[in-house]
Amino acid sequence: MNGSRSELSYRADLVARLKHRAVEIETAILAHVHSLSASNAFVGDDEYMAGLRVAVRDVVDYSLIGIELGEGWEEPVPSSALLQARRAARSAVGIETVLRRYAGGERLLAEFIVEELGDLPAQALRQVMETQRIQLDRVMAAVAAAYTREQDRRGGLSGRVESRVQRLLAADQPGSVEDLGYDFDGWHLGLVVAGPGAQLIVKSLADELDRQVLAVPHGDATVWAWLGGRLPPIVDEVEQMLSGLRPETSVAVGEPREQLDGWRLTHHEALAAFEVMLRLAQPFTRARDAVLLAAVLRDEDLTRALRETYIAPLDQLGGSSAVLRETLRAYFASGCNAVTTAAALGVNRHTVQRRLRKVEEALGCYLHTCHAELEVALTLEKALSATDWRGEGGAPQHIGIARGQG
Repeated sequence: MNGSRSELSYRADLVARLKHRAVEIETAILAHVHSLSASNAFVGDDEYMAGLRVAVRDVVDYSLIGIELGEGWEEPVPSSALLQARRAARSAVGIETVLRRYAGGERLLAEFIVEELGDLPAQALRQVMETQRIQLDRVMAAVAAAYTREQDRRGGLSGRVESRVQRLLAADQPGSVEDLGYDFDGWHLGLVVAGPGAQLIVKSLADELDRQVLAVPHGDATVWAWLGGRLPPIVDEVEQMLSGLRPETSVAVGEPREQLDGWRLTHHEALAAFEVMLRLAQPFTRARDAVLLAAVLRDEDLTRALRETYIAPLDQLGGSSAVLRETLRAYFASGCNAVTTAAALGVNRHTVQRRLRKVEEALGCYLHTCHAELEVALTLEKALSATDWRGEGGAPQHIGIARGQG
């Protein structure tokens, strides 16, 4: 281990200050990683995004240990970073993108080091920066090797198709539609299928509907797919055919879209529906019914605003709050028909109307002016855990799935 005892003491003090800001450092690096993402292609991929967060945390911790102990310290690169490199290879994220993210993260860490220098002598600073460079080289070499091994393992036509599909999804990257066996000039319906037999489900749908199919695996039990044809697909037919799915299998679909831009859009719609489907644990989710909720799920401030505006006033009504919520949900499910709502709840129409007026008084507005917002707020309340929805101090926590990849 290099350096005098005093230099090691300086390093230890510096690292202690950096560890105190570890969450801030990790957040900054994640934001940088997301800023380098060419598209929202991994929206809804919980495994990928959770792996990204763990890898960033572990590599930051690895770097700080190396800074504290000096360039003579040498331990294996965190396994989470290698696992995430393999995920990147499976998801057709280019190796140059992966390595560029690590380099950007190293620059951000260097900025935090400079901010926390304190009375670190110039010689000690040079050694810290050199140690950081050595650690980065070690991490990047190991990550590149893991990425290459995974790419070699997958290989073949399947891997090449996945890579080409990813490039086509990123509209700012060149990609060829030739030889994919799929007509991009027609109509498309994007799907995300998760669970056992996902590939077989997609093939069966295509056969039953007499549609072209383009499908790529995404992870171990999820498939991204498109059903194509010269006429718009009928989503209700898809839902009907999927009615007998096993409980552990679920499908999210976009809306029928046309041409290459529509092919991209219906995919992103399906990913948004998939994000909502994960929250509501339902077997089938259509983008048309989920896109507004998905947008709110991705924005912490919107989530809080909906709660404070539409849910908190109901909480102030005490024991009647649960009944009013039940009435509102039945009212929205009935298409805002008071008679149908009354029949569903086993009460008379006047009771329903009194309850709705009570809600309007609590909110300070008429229901027809805030129908969509209130319905989304109620769905959020159902979809999120109490901790996610309220947080420890009453404010909702950020529950959206982060955008980007790493």
